[in-house]
Amino acid sequence: MFFIYSAVYTLSLIALLPYFLLKRDKYLPGLKQRLGFLPEFSSKGKPVIWFHNVSVGETNAARPLIRTIRKRYPTHSLVVSATTRTGYELAGKIFKREADLIFYMPFDIPFVVKKVMRKIRPSLILVMEKEIWFNFFRAAQRYRAHLVLVNGRLSEKSAKRYSWVRGTFKRVLRCVDLALMQTNIDAQRLMSLGLRSGKVKVTGNFKFDQKIDKSEISLTAYFKERFGFNDSTPLIVAASTHAPEEKWILEAFKKIYLSASPNLPRLVLVPRHPERFDEIAKLIKGTGLSHARRSSPLGLDDELADVVLLDSIGELRSLYPLADLVFVGGSLVPHGGQSILEPALAGKTIVTGHSMTNFEAVAEEFAARDAFVRLPELEADLVSDKLAAKFLELLQDTEQKERLAKNAYSVMHDNRGATARTLKYLEPFLRVSGNTPRG
Repeated sequence: MFFIYSAVYTLSLIALLPYFLLKRDKYLPGLKQRLGFLPEFSSKGKPVIWFHNVSVGETNAARPLIRTIRKRYPTHSLVVSATTRTGYELAGKIFKREADLIFYMPFDIPFVVKKVMRKIRPSLILVMEKEIWFNFFRAAQRYRAHLVLVNGRLSEKSAKRYSWVRGTFKRVLRCVDLALMQTNIDAQRLMSLGLRSGKVKVTGNFKFDQKIDKSEISLTAYFKERFGFNDSTPLIVAASTHAPEEKWILEAFKKIYLSASPNLPRLVLVPRHPERFDEIAKLIKGTGLSHARRSSPLGLDDELADVVLLDSIGELRSLYPLADLVFVGGSLVPHGGQSILEPALAGKTIVTGHSMTNFEAVAEEFAARDAFVRLPELEADLVSDKLAAKFLELLQDTEQKERLAKNAYSVMHDNRGATARTLKYLEPFLRVSGNTPRG
């Protein structure tokens, strides 16, 4: 089965090469590293901790854990990998002091994975959330690296997909030393696929443990000055949006402008994927609204723009403190939503669409505490009307808006502690002084 998996995986990559070339801005950066050709690296005899994130969300969430490990274990070498371009670029910004090497995760091809393992020689591999790669996990065991899933989650959809190859997946899970899962449901799903209960612990979600960095506070001040954001003009931030959410949001925003609202808001659009920045800029221009781009040189009209396009990576969190309302994208389309925890950390009023399956446990917690607005499932031709109505309602009902924001922040505060619990379980592995055989 592993041979079939590797063959299908490799052939799929070859078949996708024309698409990679077509979308070269997204897929070609890091291709050399993903084939196993990493920059020069030497651990200088130190035990190596390899921390793997997927994209921006996981990278942001990893901040408290990585920084605490770096502080407590200065005699270890720390390397960080990411799957996506955005995750890689953000890791380069926020972990440049903590990490000895930041690189793209290798393709899950046996000889590529082995090449990277020989170069890194990790003692401990920490894999964030739901990244399970068959050859990578087996190589970790072969090279005697301890492997721990941290902040683990497993959706019902993923569990069902893995169950189709239950026997093979069970063998892969034998490579896992410990799985630290976000919820009991995540833990149960993983155990149902074959991981022994003794290897599974529930530690909570350490995305609740995020803090605002000093560098983010400085960037918030820059945004406020450059674009003239102020307390007298409401600001709506549409975060991590997917197509066609930007179109619906802009339509809703124009409806607000045509309303009798006494205090017209401004809008910041933040598309999830960088390769869509230019596309969204054209979409904004077509509305006739005044607009500005983060990436453009400073302009005299930046402070007057109705719509600002935040076409940058890793800066969204710095924008949240300036917002009155935050719409979190990937939720009006069947994507499963994006994280609502970052705007909650900033104490903001949050609105999402119906699709939140990627963060269902979090969404249920927020719903139970009246901590956000989750719109019902809507027909496409009704979305902009419903968005406009809800935005206007919240902007005009200050009491409701403030209650939702206060409750969101309370949920964040009351769920802290996952990082400390995670570190407690990691200590036996972190004390290892090199690549030692497994027990």
